[in-house]
Amino acid sequence: MLKPFLGAVVTGLILATGTCPAPSQSVDFRATGAPLPAAPADPQIVSALRSISQERIHQNIEKLVSFRTRNTLSSMVSDLPPGTGINTAAEWIRSQFEEYSKECGGCLEVKEDVFMQPPPKVGFEGTTPRISTPTRLTNVYAILKGTDPAQAARMYLITGHYDTRASDVMDPRLFAPGANDDSSGTAVSLESARVLSRHKFPATLVFVAVAGEEQGLYGSAHLAALAKQNGWQLEGVLNNDIVGGNTTPGDTLQSKTRVRIFSEGISSVVSDQELHRLLSLGADSDSPSRELAREVLDAGRTYLPASASSATLKPIMILRLDRYLRGGDHRSFNEAGFPAVRVTEWREDFHHQHQTVRTENGVQYGDLIQYDDFSYIAKVARLNTATLATLASAPGTPQDVRMSTHNLDNDSVILWQPPDGAPADTWYQIVWRETDASDWQYAGKASPYHEAVTGSDHTVTVPVSKDNVIFGVRSCDTKGHCSPAVMPVPDSQRR
Repeated sequence: MLKPFLGAVVTGLILATGTCPAPSQSVDFRATGAPLPAAPADPQIVSALRSISQERIHQNIEKLVSFRTRNTLSSMVSDLPPGTGINTAAEWIRSQFEEYSKECGGCLEVKEDVFMQPPPKVGFEGTTPRISTPTRLTNVYAILKGTDPAQAARMYLITGHYDTRASDVMDPRLFAPGANDDSSGTAVSLESARVLSRHKFPATLVFVAVAGEEQGLYGSAHLAALAKQNGWQLEGVLNNDIVGGNTTPGDTLQSKTRVRIFSEGISSVVSDQELHRLLSLGADSDSPSRELAREVLDAGRTYLPASASSATLKPIMILRLDRYLRGGDHRSFNEAGFPAVRVTEWREDFHHQHQTVRTENGVQYGDLIQYDDFSYIAKVARLNTATLATLASAPGTPQDVRMSTHNLDNDSVILWQPPDGAPADTWYQIVWRETDASDWQYAGKASPYHEAVTGSDHTVTVPVSKDNVIFGVRSCDTKGHCSPAVMPVPDSQRR
C-alpha cells in the first residue's frame, strides 16, 4: 500500500505546485489589442531634431558661464564688474530669443516677468530663508503662438533656471559658473526655441529661463502664479535641471544613454476626497504629470530609439516628484495645478554642484564647464524638442473620460468626449497596462471596439476586465501624434 500512497502524494504535489503543463490559455489583456507601438516619426520633427546644434549648445553654456555669477541676489549689487551678474545674463537670454524671432519673421513674442521678491519668513520646506532683502527677479520667456485658432489656447512649456550659486548661497559675488546646474537646462530651452521657431504647430509653445531657483524656486513660483492668473491652458511643463551628463573622470557608473524623468504620482492639489477616490482605484500613478512623463518616453522610443548608435537616449521614468533632499521648478507648476516633470542626468557629482570653485585634498570642486558633455546635452535637447513638437501637433486630451460601472461585467465600457477644438479627423487610442506596470503596454484604436457616438459621447466596449488593468484614452491625429492619456473614472449611470 505504500507505493500507491506515495504516488498519490506526488501527483497531488505536482498539481498543487503547477509544474504539470497547463492547457494553453490566452489572457484577455494580451489577446486584445497589441503591444504599444512606437509612434511613426514625423518628417517635420525629424528635420527639427537634425537642426539641434551641439556646437550652439556649447557656445551658449560658455556664454552663461562667462557672467561669472548668476546668483539671484546679484541683481541688487550695483558694483559688479562689467559684463557679470544675473542682470547681464537676463539681457543676453532675451537677446537670444529676439534673435531667433528675427530669424523667423517675428514669430516669437519675447517677454519678461519682472518682480520684487520680499524676504520670506520661512525658506523652502522650512529651511532658513535665502532672500534677506527685497530682491528683483527676472524670468525671460518667448511664446510661439499656435497656428490653429481652435487649439492655440493649449500651451506646452519648457524651462531651465539660469541662476547659480556657490557654497554660500547668500554671497552674490562668488564665482558661480553653474555650467551643469543649470546652464545645461537653460541651453536646452534656448536651443529648443531656436529650432522649433522655424516650424508651425496647432498649439502654443513657451520657452523659458527662470531665476530664483537656488534661493527657493521663487522665479518659477511667480511664473506659475502668473500663468494661473492669466488663465493659461498650460497642459505640460518640461523642467530641465542638471542635464549636463557629468563627465567626472573615473565615474564608471555614469550612463550617457539614459536620462531621468521625475513626476508626481498624485497631483499635489487634489482634495482629501479625491485622494481617497484615487487610492481606492489604484490611480496613484496616473496624475497628469505622470501621463506627461509617459509622453516623454513615447517621444524617446520614436526619435531616439535604442540602437548601437551614440544618438540613443532612453528616458527612464522615476516614480517620485524629485531626488532626495532636492527640489526643482517643476514643483512650482505642480503646486499651481499644472502637469510638470523634471528631466535630469543619470548620475550627479555633488562635488560639482552648489560648491565654491576650489581644489581641496586633490579634489576639484565647482560646477565647471569641463565636466559638461555637450553631446549628451544635445541628445536631451532632441528629446525635449521631440516631446514638445509631438504634444503641440497632437489634439488635446479627451475630456470627461469615464468607465461604466453600473453593473458587473468582464468587459470594460469606456466613454469620453472629444477635446476642445479637435479636428474632424481626430481618432482615439485605447491604452492599458497591468496594474504593476509603470508604462502603457498595450493599445488599440477605438474603432474596432464598436466605437459608438451618441451626442458628444464616444463609447467603446473592450473585452478586457477593468479589474485587472489600468486603462487610458488618447486623442490622435492622422499623422500619429497622440495626446497624453487620460484614465477613466467610475461612472455608475445606467444607459
